[in-house]
Amino acid sequence: MKRALILAICFITVQIAVMANAAGAVSAQDDAGNIVTLARPAMRVVTLAPHATELVFSAGGGARIVGTVTYSDYPDAAKQIPRIGDSNLLDIERLIALKPDLLVVWRHSGADRQVEQLRKLGIPLFFSEPRKLRDIPDSVIRLGKLLGTSKEAEKASAAMLWKINALTTAYQQRPRVRVFYQVWSRPLYTLNGNQIVSDAINICGGENIFAKLAVTAPVVNIEAVLIENPEVLISGQRKDDKSDLDYWRSYPGLLAVQRDNLFGIDADLMNRAGPRLIEGTAILCEKLDVARTRRTLR
Repeated sequence: MKRALILAICFITVQIAVMANAAGAVSAQDDAGNIVTLARPAMRVVTLAPHATELVFSAGGGARIVGTVTYSDYPDAAKQIPRIGDSNLLDIERLIALKPDLLVVWRHSGADRQVEQLRKLGIPLFFSEPRKLRDIPDSVIRLGKLLGTSKEAEKASAAMLWKINALTTAYQQRPRVRVFYQVWSRPLYTLNGNQIVSDAINICGGENIFAKLAVTAPVVNIEAVLIENPEVLISGQRKDDKSDLDYWRSYPGLLAVQRDNLFGIDADLMNRAGPRLIEGTAILCEKLDVARTRRTLR
């Protein structure tokens, strides 16, 4: 009887331990379709792209970021986080020394070799590449699960989704505007329809003139833009390049030039697939509305 009681107590103890471990485990699907499972919520996170840093902060995990990359400068607290390289070249030794329990990785085209290096470290990877504006609040929810900060993440996500829905309701059914989006002018880079900025253009009632190109961030020539003759040119402008669109004025036959529809928007609000892209989209929608008013003025 005594032996049976001891065995029963041992069994119950083991079951409680198993249940405790199970309760501590967290899982979420990343943007590559992988299920990322951690034994417990992540406490030491390394973000390998500026937008990933912003997503983790929005999910309530900013204080847990122990390392990041160049240009991860938002919010202000991110500027104090140690750097371990940039999106294309990491200091693997410094990364290992930080002892992270989660890496949030950008799935850009040039990262394959670097990702293979990271896989060999055995540190869980969460791939982040939002393709639609609504993927941003969804990413915040999923990261909140891995961080154990779901309550804060859900609150932030709900606010973002409300803004996206409001923009969609206000603008998406308005008369379409053909748009050329300029990422960079030297060489002339744009984005295709699979990139999140193209979704932002669509939400605003716009049409990306190069949406059908196969490459996500293709180089195009001026002649191709002139043939498409967009009504609006949008540039994701760098802080040190305020004249990024001025050279288009030497092509007076271009419809966007004729109607003075050359608009610059802060690159950090447009070219990062993080929460601030929603703010950038609101500005973009306003610019396209200005272009609509100029149809009747000229």
